[in-house]
Amino acid sequence: MLTTTLALLCLFAFLAGFVDSIVGGGGLIQLPAMLLLLKGVPVPTIFGTGKVSSLAGTSMALRRYAGKVPMRWRAVGAAAITAALFSFFGARIVSLLPAALLRPLVLGLLVVIAIYTFWCKDFGAIHAPRLPPNREPLYGIAIGVVLGFYDGFFGPGTGSFLLFAFVGLFGYDFLTASASAKLVNVATNVAGVAYFAFTHQILYQVALPMAACNMLGSALGAKLALQRGTGFVRGLFLVVVCSIILKLGYETVIQ
Repeated sequence: MLTTTLALLCLFAFLAGFVDSIVGGGGLIQLPAMLLLLKGVPVPTIFGTGKVSSLAGTSMALRRYAGKVPMRWRAVGAAAITAALFSFFGARIVSLLPAALLRPLVLGLLVVIAIYTFWCKDFGAIHAPRLPPNREPLYGIAIGVVLGFYDGFFGPGTGSFLLFAFVGLFGYDFLTASASAKLVNVATNVAGVAYFAFTHQILYQVALPMAACNMLGSALGAKLALQRGTGFVRGLFLVVVCSIILKLGYETVIQ
């Protein structure tokens, strides 16, 4: 592995960790860079290597949020456990269905999310859980099933979908939703790493340096989110969602 290539991968891992720790979407930065710089490496191996980096970053972000942001553990825990199971399931059957079929659907959903978030100025500004405590775990399980499977099968925008779900369905503010999404992301990344490690599809000499840089970026991003509050998270959320829309839109048109 050339030193320059590894340095560039670490730089992109740092940027991915920074963005992902706040609003998700770090995969938009890290994965394309890996596909470009690791030419000749099988795509599943690239996915597995990237999952190690992502797991390190999301774990660091969760650690920074823990104790500083209120967490509804029953709901978020139910979502995390279910998401991990269905993420593994999604990764197992990814070869059975063409992921390209999901692209137009995801694109449409993201456009709706962006318009709704931009239009509703108070959306996610106030932390006001709206579900009864006994129903929150059920909604968490539903989120885990849908987005866990999606993350294992396709992936782009999972963190942003989680963030929107915790704000829109549960009534969390953007900061609390971001912390909650990190716990679910840790669970799905653990499942992904377990699968790729078991099938020997991880380049550890690349994954470990990238993981360290992703953690640094994630720590910085979480610190900034805690300092700047929900308004900052909301603004960056819109930027990331619009970036995903442009990326998926471009891929849908040219393919």
